[in-house]
Amino acid sequence: MVRAIGIFFTILVSALVIAAGYLQWSSNQPVNGSARFTISPGEGVSTVARNLVDTGLLSEPYAFILWSYRRGDTGSLKAGEYQIDEGTSLGRLLDKFVDGDVVTYSITLIEGWTFEQFLSVLGAHPVLKNRVAPRSVSEIMFELGHEGLHPEGRFFPDTYVFDAGTSVIDILHQAFERMVEVVDREWEARLPGTLLKNKDEALVLASIIEKETGKPEERAIISAVFNNRLRRKMRLQTDPTVIYGLGDGFDGNLKRSHLSQDTPYNTYVRFGLPPTPIANPGADAIRAALRPADTRALYFVSRGDGSHQFSETLPEHNEAVARYQLGGDRNKISASGD
Repeated sequence: MVRAIGIFFTILVSALVIAAGYLQWSSNQPVNGSARFTISPGEGVSTVARNLVDTGLLSEPYAFILWSYRRGDTGSLKAGEYQIDEGTSLGRLLDKFVDGDVVTYSITLIEGWTFEQFLSVLGAHPVLKNRVAPRSVSEIMFELGHEGLHPEGRFFPDTYVFDAGTSVIDILHQAFERMVEVVDREWEARLPGTLLKNKDEALVLASIIEKETGKPEERAIISAVFNNRLRRKMRLQTDPTVIYGLGDGFDGNLKRSHLSQDTPYNTYVRFGLPPTPIANPGADAIRAALRPADTRALYFVSRGDGSHQFSETLPEHNEAVARYQLGGDRNKISASGD
């Protein structure tokens, strides 16, 4: 009897050693080929193993299941989309699933884009789950937890990285929170004596600065021009606000008649800042709005090369307009000193 027990334990130990050796060997064996593989939420080890076999990555499911139990990782596999490369070992495969080393994507939202443009680009992304269409803007803001807030200028333009389970609403939430962080930081660092009463006004002015120039070195000067005009109770007279106010009625050609068409955003006919931002500004434009340059300039005109000519007086401005936009013909000038 004792001898039989001894033989049994010898066989048992041998079997365990063989099994351990098999597991160690199998953990170093490569998968079959390469593929994109998805683990859905709630899937257990057995289901994942069967799916790996179905996709051809594994020839049989048992080694994966046993190795998962051996490592204590049966409840640690994370849902997501994975890129499995040729030559990946079974052990490394399990590491990827446990670490959540999923495939990531990115999308870039550009400074100066409107909220409508943001929605269009986000909704067209092939991987993002589009949970906004056909919802209205008010419904989207409600879902984001900001019911009644005008969306323009509230979303930070940046590159956002995400995985396959991400929705448009998820990205919008990140962009909204990022904008709050940037505005809070820049507001704390604002110059003393700023005319802007609050962070909302800072966003409005920053959006105008963003639309007026793409040159970093000019942003603070353009901010100073608008600050100087506000201080003197002059109209801002900036074309991008007029264009925004025209909405779908703007066909790409800004006409003189548009400048006298009254909308809440027409800064040629109304004093002060428009009621909301006209685009989503970047950090540099927000910083410029709150830290304008030290200049007495009240006017600027495009030189036609992306830069601007700044002037302190209306006669100087008229000369610049004649030179850079009218081919030197001052008789065509009908500028207002406002």
